[in-house]
Amino acid sequence: MGFKGFVEGGIASIVAGASTHPLDLIKVRMQLHGEPTLTPPINPNPSLLFRPAMPGNISAVHSIHLMDPPPRVGPVSIGVNIVRSEGVAALFSGVSATILRQTLYSATRMGLYEVLKQKWTDPQTGNFTLPKKIAAGLVAGGVGAAVGNPADVAMVRMQADGRLPISERRNYKSVVDAISQMSKSEGVASLWRGSALTVNRAMIVTASQLASYDEIKETILKKGLMNDGIGTHVAASFAAGFLAAVASNPVDVIKTRVMNMRVESGAGPPYSGALDCAVKTVRAEGVMALYKGFIPTISRQGPFTVVLFVTLEQIRKVLKDF
Repeated sequence: MGFKGFVEGGIASIVAGASTHPLDLIKVRMQLHGEPTLTPPINPNPSLLFRPAMPGNISAVHSIHLMDPPPRVGPVSIGVNIVRSEGVAALFSGVSATILRQTLYSATRMGLYEVLKQKWTDPQTGNFTLPKKIAAGLVAGGVGAAVGNPADVAMVRMQADGRLPISERRNYKSVVDAISQMSKSEGVASLWRGSALTVNRAMIVTASQLASYDEIKETILKKGLMNDGIGTHVAASFAAGFLAAVASNPVDVIKTRVMNMRVESGAGPPYSGALDCAVKTVRAEGVMALYKGFIPTISRQGPFTVVLFVTLEQIRKVLKDF
């Protein structure tokens, strides 16, 4: 297997990532919905104007904006709003970062999982137990995430840019431009912002996705429910995608917010870390805020996982003699 597993996994991941990118973008926008931006809305209503109690420059008038909680939104309304305000092409904002991310992150995790699968399979019985599958997924996901984190940060920012006021947009031209600007203005370390969250999420996703796909596929074939064909691959991959979405969504919400936060010169960051972000999010928006974007997450994770494994199985057939 060796290098071949990385190539097969990389090709399948790029196809799956690019084809489901609009759903991922909608998921990111939903996860950020309700998070305050630096610039208050124009003409907020209602507002309270007051003058300072201390004598002095009485011309200085301050404004407190009494903001209502953000209205609940769904993936369809988010998608329609993106198309109306930014154009159809905006649904593919950050797709270059997605392709780079899949090339680095997914190729690594898919290839490493296959390497561990070969090493940890019992040579006598050919049995690769579920605990070993989960362990292989945890290791492969963690390593892959560490490698692909710069592309992940760039992807989140490029996808989120359109929701910001024009004056606050970063306007990255491509993933290379995003990584270059971040390195210059925020330091190289910013490319690994939220890396602990990325690694944790990737470990959860990979363990639940790859391990469950193998386990469900094997169970279907052992029980003779279906033959080893596209039907089996679709059923096993969709179930794996659902499990991965349920397990990873809370971590994904926090990861998205930490990666997207803007750190102004001379000011402290909005969040001091993942735990601080989680606490502030739950306090301000409730526990279910951790499952913001779940519908587009499963809507994207399902098709992504189906395309990923169906494509992977076909690529394996094509490259089986190499």
